[in-house]
Amino acid sequence: MVIAVAAAGDRVPGINGFDPHEAQPGEPAQPVLDAPAGARQLLQPPEELLSAEEPIEIEGTVFTVLPGTMFRVKLDNGHEILAHLSGKMRKHFVRLTVGDRVRLEMSPYDLSKARITYRLR
Repeated sequence: MVIAVAAAGDRVPGINGFDPHEAQPGEPAQPVLDAPAGARQLLQPPEELLSAEEPIEIEGTVFTVLPGTMFRVKLDNGHEILAHLSGKMRKHFVRLTVGDRVRLEMSPYDLSKARITYRLR
């Protein structure tokens, strides 16, 4: 077992009032990342930086009805994607047919699939 003994003038973290987060002479100051319990929300990035998590809303037209509440939808920009009905639309028995205009939510991680959230008039 090794025991380190600090001399009176040594700067050892936790001893002699030395703060390890304090800037040493000739070093730039570093931010303190320690936070009390319950203050995690203060360390999280602002909402603007989390835009990758938000779904992309887009509109299109149903051109093929597939089994299991799945549909092929042609988007306004010409792309064709696979879409499924959202849970609320299933719950309220909203029916879709070929030619219906729909509003979709797409994940930014997979742009080939979407969720149908609203049937437009």
